[in-house]
Amino acid sequence: MTIDRQALNQLFLDARTANGFTDQPVPKELLEEAYELARFAPTSMNTQPTRYVFLTTPEAKARLLPALSPGNVEKTRGAPVTVIVATDTQFYEYMPQIWHGEGAREMFAGNAPMAQATATRNGTLGGAYFLLALRAVGLDAGPMSGFDIAQVNAEFFPDGRLQANFLINVGYADTSKTFNRNPRLSFEQAVTVL
Repeated sequence: MTIDRQALNQLFLDARTANGFTDQPVPKELLEEAYELARFAPTSMNTQPTRYVFLTTPEAKARLLPALSPGNVEKTRGAPVTVIVATDTQFYEYMPQIWHGEGAREMFAGNAPMAQATATRNGTLGGAYFLLALRAVGLDAGPMSGFDIAQVNAEFFPDGRLQANFLINVGYADTSKTFNRNPRLSFEQAVTVL
């Protein structure tokens, strides 16, 4: 079954990266609803390594601003919420709770390269699912990678277990600051069918 055109428009076709926001606050309940949707999306072995830090106050944002690239400072300051999408490097501690088979925790704990690759890949997937879930609940989002990861990790995750992946500004878009959509690669340019 295909979802209707309105849903496709909201998630993909009309949705745009938000580069500025109105001052309308974002209810915590909408952030919770977005998480509740995103958590059901698939990850390898149900690992769920993505973690989220919601920065909702000027004081919390002030801790992040020094780590941002200059072009990201004002739009982050003006966003009602900024989310640090992070990866739990020890996600496997939860495997007995979230995976149906025995030995998954030990498998990852005993193989650091596999655990790291799994955390990175599936942590990014989780963040992407969350971005779509934000759109699904009626919020606008502006994902960003222009920041000093080491600085964010030192400020927010000093014990090293969590590692910043990317940021998402969240709120209700100020459409006067939305860029024209850039071209996308065609099917023929991006896809090989064997």
